[in-house]
Amino acid sequence: MPARAGSTPLKALPTFELIAASRRQMPILADLLQLYIEEFSAFVSVPVGVDGRFVYKNLPSYWTDRDRHPFLIRVGKEWAGFVFVKQGSEISSAENTRDEACWDMAEFFILDKFRRRGLGSNVAHAVWRAFPGRWEVRVMEWHKAAHAFWSESIASFVGRKVSSSAIESHGRTWRIFTFDSPATAQSGRPRKR
Repeated sequence: MPARAGSTPLKALPTFELIAASRRQMPILADLLQLYIEEFSAFVSVPVGVDGRFVYKNLPSYWTDRDRHPFLIRVGKEWAGFVFVKQGSEISSAENTRDEACWDMAEFFILDKFRRRGLGSNVAHAVWRAFPGRWEVRVMEWHKAAHAFWSESIASFVGRKVSSSAIESHGRTWRIFTFDSPATAQSGRPRKR
């Protein structure tokens, strides 16, 4: 159907690749992390190293710790973002016990030019399908846009609204979404290149 006069045509949903990042791709992730951290550095104190770059001390552990999984997102020939997945709850549950079997969306970033087109939700769904089981997605209490994004993405994945709960940890208030990703015939993790 053609667009009506005065309306803006919908942008096509971008096709993406979710790539298990190799160690040699660590510099790409390090550069994308700078953009990611810059977005929320006005609200959260993040140290800056002597080289003038934000410090993300856990980056090397994504290639040495078997419970951590780094991914790059590519749209066409451009890097569009990244996802860091780890096993084990980052934030203690209400009972103050840590769920070591739970999958955690440790970091998730889509470059601004690729946002608001469905890419983020589709990437998140691909990640959840690749890692079946119990999931936690955490959002800082103040980040209302991220809360809305995750609420909608999770609901469209599981087929129902999933409420978040407030958790205090390390002097911050987080909103935590907890849900299950079922094992399917399509499950399978992207391979490292």
